[in-house]
Amino acid sequence: MIVSLEKISKSFGGNQVLREVNLGVEKGEIVSIIGQSGAGKTTLLRMINWLEKPDSGEITVDGEKVTASPLYRFGAKKADIQRLRSKSSMVFQHYNLFKNKTALQNVTESLITVKKINRAEADEKGMELLRSVGLENKAGEYPSRLSGGQQQRIGIARALAVDPRVMLFDEPTSALDPEWIAEVLEVIKRIAAGGMTMILVSHELRFVNDVASRVVFLDGGTIIEDGKPEQIFNHPVQERTRAFLLKSRDYNLVW
Repeated sequence: MIVSLEKISKSFGGNQVLREVNLGVEKGEIVSIIGQSGAGKTTLLRMINWLEKPDSGEITVDGEKVTASPLYRFGAKKADIQRLRSKSSMVFQHYNLFKNKTALQNVTESLITVKKINRAEADEKGMELLRSVGLENKAGEYPSRLSGGQQQRIGIARALAVDPRVMLFDEPTSALDPEWIAEVLEVIKRIAAGGMTMILVSHELRFVNDVASRVVFLDGGTIIEDGKPEQIFNHPVQERTRAFLLKSRDYNLVW
């Protein structure tokens, strides 16, 4: 198992968002987390690389383990968190590209500043990654001159640059116009075909049905249902899952 979350809990003020969530992901799996807004999906995803700190529980990614506990006065060690973070990379909903850097510079930034690769080598790898997402001809363009789909593909190339063992996608298509969704989905499918482990949060059930090998339904801070897309979308066991799917605008397209 390449990712393991054990008894993960999180509260914001008096609102408990996650309640002792357990989730395991095998190498090569593409696991999608679905659920209504406020169910804790993005919070759970961000905890995998400690962008959000759990109140309690244990997170392991590719053998690197970090424990959160109110009993630990000073919290998890920075070195442990850095090792955990080095195993995954995040693709954000709103791209989060550097506005003052070109497409190539956005991809190579982490190679130069984090991996300490010299610029010539970083540029070579950056161009290879831009080529892999079909954007080598946009290397010198700034984000303001690119479509949303192109910016998201650059975000994916940037996430790939650090050679992650796991890729985390937070609503990667929700900020895109319909005509751009297909191009991003195609890139994600190609990466998945190469065996990359992925965990993605999405409201787009058509997207989930196309790309996921497993679907997790999160509701009320707990995992209500977990199975293959065909089972979750066509034969949900839990009434709460069924009610959620009935309200989705994609309902008739996946059932």
